[in-house]
Amino acid sequence: MLAAVLYGQENLRLESVPDPIPGAGEVVIQVAAATTCGTDLKVWRRGGHARMLRPPTLFGHEASGRIVAVGENVSGWQVGDRVVANNSAPCMNCFFCQRQEYSLCPNLTWNNGTFAEYLKIPAAIVQHNLLSIPDDLPDALASMTEPLACVLHGVARSNVKAGDRVVVLGDGAIGLMFVAVLAHGAWGRENSAHQSAIQNPVDVFLFGGNNQRLEIGKKLGASQTFNYHQISDIPAVVKELTDGWGADVVIEATGVPAVWESAIATARPGATVNLFGGCPRDTTITVNTEQLHYSELTLKGVFHNTPTYVREALSLLSRRIIPFELLISEHRPLQDLEQVFRDMRDRKAIKVAIEPTKS
Repeated sequence: MLAAVLYGQENLRLESVPDPIPGAGEVVIQVAAATTCGTDLKVWRRGGHARMLRPPTLFGHEASGRIVAVGENVSGWQVGDRVVANNSAPCMNCFFCQRQEYSLCPNLTWNNGTFAEYLKIPAAIVQHNLLSIPDDLPDALASMTEPLACVLHGVARSNVKAGDRVVVLGDGAIGLMFVAVLAHGAWGRENSAHQSAIQNPVDVFLFGGNNQRLEIGKKLGASQTFNYHQISDIPAVVKELTDGWGADVVIEATGVPAVWESAIATARPGATVNLFGGCPRDTTITVNTEQLHYSELTLKGVFHNTPTYVREALSLLSRRIIPFELLISEHRPLQDLEQVFRDMRDRKAIKVAIEPTKS
């Protein structure tokens, strides 16, 4: 089959590799759509990821498709089923899994290789994070289940309350997903077990560097948008918007250490700051200890997703109450993948649906 293999920093090659064969508990899908992600872009630019992959390796982690082969001891799935698979699954046995802190599992089973004609799904993911796609949900939208699950996890950890004023820093796909979920009050309505569910929309202020993306942010429900290239002091602008106090909740979605510091500076006393964007390895930030202590700030790093949010994400996509298709800039064949990443690097595309079976 044809597949993308990452060899290092901005070194991505399309190669002919053996077709995957499912082992016990595994399935193989024919990839219908594999969406690109900001994490993919960072990994391509940096040449690897400390947790999820090390080159040379098959590349990509968001995909939907149909099952074409089923391994031994697989029940509940058959050839022809239309499915989406998360890119990981927890072990369910460790210290953290026993406490239902699944994103902290040190034994997460990772899976990469969605930018290919076929994708093998490991047994742990088949067991815990393989889901059936509703008939009327397009492949490209279904493949966005994984990043949306991460966003739902992030919203749940952010202590958002009805009527809050929330600042989102970053107009990439993840930042725009945060805007959409928060503005529509969409998270939590399907699972009454989550007591922190948002019952009403909140005011969302989006800061980004691309006017076209900011326009999409408005369509997704942002109350106001701001191009940071035209602003010298973001915290001052936020205070003007919030009666001089600062934001109730701040979501950092860029993965830039300086923006982490700016996120903390925009928060009101008692606020929660979700440092969601993953920064380069071994980077640090400086925190004002007086502000942190006397303002009783809550700073949170939130990582990845859990099986619960994977299911909630697919359900939310299926309901079609939010126009997530606005995030898909193009549909392109696998042969265009390298150019797609160049376009993403140059901020010409948000998410691109790669369709390996088309040319």
